[in-house]
Amino acid sequence: MAQSSIEWTEMTWNPTTGCEKISAGCKFCYAEVMSRRLKAMGVSKYANDFKLTVHEDELNTPYTWKKPRVVFVNSMSDLFHKDVPISFIQKVFKVMKENPLHVFQVLTKRADILRYYDSEGWLEWSHNIWMGVSVENATVMNRIDLLSQTGARVKFLSCEPLIGELPNMNLKGIDWVIVGGESGRTPRPMKQEWVTDIKNQCEKANTAFFFKQWGGTNKKKTGRLLEGKIWNEMPEIQLG
Repeated sequence: MAQSSIEWTEMTWNPTTGCEKISAGCKFCYAEVMSRRLKAMGVSKYANDFKLTVHEDELNTPYTWKKPRVVFVNSMSDLFHKDVPISFIQKVFKVMKENPLHVFQVLTKRADILRYYDSEGWLEWSHNIWMGVSVENATVMNRIDLLSQTGARVKFLSCEPLIGELPNMNLKGIDWVIVGGESGRTPRPMKQEWVTDIKNQCEKANTAFFFKQWGGTNKKKTGRLLEGKIWNEMPEIQLG
């Protein structure tokens, strides 16, 4: 586990590490860069570099947390990668269910696999599991509908890096939308009208809107202000 600088969570937990690029949003994957850096530093968990790796020993970690936490699951991977056994995914879901003191935020680009496993009845949702999909441009908007068809109690979209407009999204049943621009050495641009349109769609659908960053080569300088304010809306956190 690790404390996180990501604005919409508190910490990260990675029962799997490593992944593969499957869509345009993956082009400048921060997790891939970080994995190689950690491997070079000698961190044993990243000995396989960015190759998909399952870490059974991580399943015990959430049971040691005594205070409520908001946890981003698999910031360095994708739980619904095709090479993660469904039996291991079910173990992760069991851990999350048995730790209702915490909110677990799961994010995937593989909405088709998520939807298939859920349709087979293989996923057991509890109130503290928030399920999200990444939607970086209009070509992958089908992920929204696949997410909507699952039994997750809280559903969210991560539109980061936003590299294209997302017109007329079906936000019925979507509780939260996060938007952020790409950062790094050669970030792709994000237009303000794309962000404003998403915010307006969220307001119309009564969906919480969170603006994470403008991004760019210096994301601290470009900041988080949209229309003169910071947008930190989130679904209500219910801990049991």
